[in-house]
Amino acid sequence: MTDALELLSIGEVAERTGVSVSALRFYETEGMVAPTRSAGGQRRFPRDALRRIAFIRVAQRVGLTLDEIRTALATLPDQRTPTAADWARLSRAWKAHLDERIHLLEGLRDELSSCIGCGCLSLHACKLYNPDDRARALGQGPRYLLGDTALDVVPELATRRER
Repeated sequence: MTDALELLSIGEVAERTGVSVSALRFYETEGMVAPTRSAGGQRRFPRDALRRIAFIRVAQRVGLTLDEIRTALATLPDQRTPTAADWARLSRAWKAHLDERIHLLEGLRDELSSCIGCGCLSLHACKLYNPDDRARALGQGPRYLLGDTALDVVPELATRRER
């Protein structure tokens, strides 16, 4: 049993982590943290919950969903704080996902001011690179940012370039 001096109130945890009390309650409901209860029914968190919450916040900052974070934390035994070895294992599993996000963000950054193949046809360039909204045949979303090119939509552009 954890000594009462080692336990933190929900307010103390909120202050130390920068996470709102309501978010801490949500994390508890979602099984991501597991406080104990005092004799009066108040939540009490072990100090290692601070590291667990830091783990959650870092994972959120790199773009992981709460479902992904919850799934990862569920692989840890007995709600313990992730160790360096745990983080390495979890980060290896997330590497491909993060690489894909980085690629998408770089594409967005580099192509932000040009046509993104959304099918809006509101820009003159879209009529050149996405005539009659042909990019919709490639799937949903901003097709050019997702890796498709104008050549996927209008193959005859290749012959125009060669001239």
